[in-house]
Amino acid sequence: MPHLLGDTGVIFGRYARQTLGSRVALLFGLLQPLLFLVLFGPLLEEVPLGGSGDSWQMLVPGLLVQLGLFSSAFAGFGILMEKHAGVIERMRVTPVSRLALLLGRILRDVAQLLAQALVLVVVGLVFGLRAPVAGVLIGFLFVGVLAMSLASLSYGLAMHVGTPQEFAPVVNAVNLPAMLLSGILLPMTLAPDWLDAVSHFVPFRYLVDAVRAAFVGDYGDGKVALGALVAVLFAAVSMALGSHVFRRAGA
Repeated sequence: MPHLLGDTGVIFGRYARQTLGSRVALLFGLLQPLLFLVLFGPLLEEVPLGGSGDSWQMLVPGLLVQLGLFSSAFAGFGILMEKHAGVIERMRVTPVSRLALLLGRILRDVAQLLAQALVLVVVGLVFGLRAPVAGVLIGFLFVGVLAMSLASLSYGLAMHVGTPQEFAPVVNAVNLPAMLLSGILLPMTLAPDWLDAVSHFVPFRYLVDAVRAAFVGDYGDGKVALGALVAVLFAAVSMALGSHVFRRAGA
């Protein structure tokens, strides 16, 4: 275990320094949800969305999940670039734990996402978001678990494909319906009954509902607990799959 923790710290440090050296990528990773917040959020202020929160308490939690959905799902692009640069081949001959190679990358992705989520919430506060501190922290916890899960799956997929042309269509084919059916921009209670029923098969819906409940302080209505259960199960399955693929690929 100490060997695994030490190796994970080394890998995390390497990729954290790499990320801090690419501030443009950090900024543009946050750009899409910020545009939704600034350009779409004001349109919802007078729209009856249902639920116990206002429009900002509906929109900002959804954008936090959207940030995790898109940023983490595309994390595997880094693996593809490292394959072509020969980095993966050089790592294969080192004594570093194969699991640490995955965990270090995932920790970097979680840290990056939480920093971006903080910026998003601060901008939301400027526009009128009001949420309890505990609710915001719970929301960050959900987003962190989501990032861990999706990044693990993304790295696993990247180890299976050879080019970005193969990787991107798969991620987009999953991300777009997942975003629409999870109620990120508008709650699914506004959808037709059949669409609302279909959305219950999308795990991200439960995370969105849980973060929204936390942002209005409804910690005991069951949505936060159900979202936590779904998030933990999804993370367990994702990490197991990602670790299995990484070990078999010998990265």
